[in-house]
Amino acid sequence: MTPTKWVRIWNERLPDTPLTLVGVTAGEAFAALRAGEADAGFVRLPVDGADLSAIPLYTETTVVVVPKDHVVAAVDEVATEDLADEIVLHPLDDVLGWETPPGKPAFERPATTADAIELVAAGIGVLVVPQSLARLHHRKDLTYRPVTDAPASRVALSWPEEKTTDLVEDFIGIVRGRTVNSSRGRQPAQPQPKQDRKAAAAKKTGAKPRATGKPAAKSGGKPNARGGAPT
Repeated sequence: MTPTKWVRIWNERLPDTPLTLVGVTAGEAFAALRAGEADAGFVRLPVDGADLSAIPLYTETTVVVVPKDHVVAAVDEVATEDLADEIVLHPLDDVLGWETPPGKPAFERPATTADAIELVAAGIGVLVVPQSLARLHHRKDLTYRPVTDAPASRVALSWPEEKTTDLVEDFIGIVRGRTVNSSRGRQPAQPQPKQDRKAAAAKKTGAKPRATGKPAAKSGGKPNARGGAPT
């Protein structure tokens, strides 16, 4: 997943609060949130515990990664039955949750998706993964095609329920497409002080505002807050 758009919007709306991106694997994401290493993160559903909140965002296309000269590269999409004669690598960090993986199993399961990609490049087998992982591990000698009937991976924004801070709410709003003037935003237009309204009215009419004997109120300072770190 590439949260570039959301980071850009954050920087436009909250330029004084840095947003740091921290890359972690799917298996590490929930632990990072619980340990306070990130304020919010992009995770794969289901969420493993009631202590974390989550907002589903989208469902990824599942693809098969193959060498560019593989027969699958000649078609637009495949079904799992088309992989029946292939060695289909099933890494230990698989996120698709197969009941029974398609194809023939490899002699040994690769430790990671990155290791499986290397084996695909070496001609050992093929790999079925969410499209974002195929893009993440892109190689010039590999390509991928959609698998029409494979399990799909759902992506969500998650954060610790007890740490739903104002900044987390800001990021949720950005991800959900709320505008800066949304009723749930934290940046509403401030009402004009009463004294200033009198002065503005006087300027329009040419009259002088009458002194009230009270000093003008000063706006409060910005609270310190830590930027979120989606994964």
